Amino acid sequence: MVKYLHTMIRVSDPAATVAFFELIGLEEIRRFDSEKGRFTLIFLAAPGQQGLAEVELTYNWPPEDGSAAEQYDGGRNFGHLAYRVDNIYDTCQRLMDAGHTIHRPPHDGHMAFVKTLDGISIELLQEGNLDPQEPWASMPNTGSW
Repeated sequence: MVKYLHTMIRVSDPAATVAFFELIGLEEIRRFDSEKGRFTLIFLAAPGQQGLAEVELTYNWPPEDGSAAEQYDGGRNFGHLAYRVDNIYDTCQRLMDAGHTIHRPPHDGHMAFVKTLDGISIELLQEGNLDPQEPWASMPNTGSW
């Protein structure tokens, strides 16, 4: 089982971006602020599509001496596609066996990142919880995701 979850984009003005998507017909369905991580996540979906096809807006709180827009040069405004999988370890192993690098291994048994051949980040999220397992728990991160 694989389930499409969301597409994430980074934004420099959350209120204006939410207003833009509202003009299209999407609605804000949940929001999460992380004081420690200095970011806000805002999830939007079309009416009746919550949990089926969502857009995640990620606002990284700007440093005191710069704007959020300055942080996104080089195409960093597009983040990743996310999919829920039945077994993250099996999925990552299939990808590795096919020659793909797991850039952020599922250290915790919950989340991993891999890139497409064109460099698009794909987030894999475990359905339910799996206990951390080797070699994944101690496998180092590779590059960016």
